Amino acid sequence: MSNTKKIALMSTLVLLLAVTAVFNFVLAGTRPANADGGTQTTVNFFTAHRAERASTRSEEFVQLDGIIAAYAKDTEEYAEAVAAKQKMVSIMEDELVIETMIRSLGFSDAVVAIGTESDNINIFINSSELNAETVLKIFSMFEEEKGIRNGNIIIMPVYAES
Repeated sequence: MSNTKKIALMSTLVLLLAVTAVFNFVLAGTRPANADGGTQTTVNFFTAHRAERASTRSEEFVQLDGIIAAYAKDTEEYAEAVAAKQKMVSIMEDELVIETMIRSLGFSDAVVAIGTESDNINIFINSSELNAETVLKIFSMFEEEKGIRNGNIIIMPVYAES
C-alpha cells in the first residue's frame, strides 16, 4: 500500500473518530435534570475533553494533510508534516492504551493527555480522591507501558458523575 493511500486511510479514520466523539458528546453527554421542571444540560468532564481533543486533532490532521498535499515528497516541509502526523497517531494510541489500563484498575473513566511539544503527561481519573497506593500503581503501569521513569507526570482526581 502506498504512502498516499495510508495517509488517506489514516485521515479518514481520524475523521470518523472525531465524528464519533461529537455524536458521543451530543447523545450521551447531556441529561435533563432540574427540580423546577426546566431542563439543565450537564456535560461529563471526560466526554467533553475527548470531544474537544478529537476536534482539535482533526483540525491538525487537516492542516498536516494540506501541507503534505502541497509539497513534493523530497522537501523538508513534507517530511516534517509526515513526522508530525505519525507522532500524533502514536500519542493517540498511547493515550488510548493508558486510559484503558487505568479503567482496568476499577475506575469508571480516565483521560490521558500527552504533550506533543513537551514531556508533560496529565492523567485525569474519575474519582473523588486518590490514595498513595493507587497513584503508585498508575505510575508503575505508566512506566511499564511508556518506559518513562522520571517525567512530568501529573495524576489528578476529577469527580464526574457517570
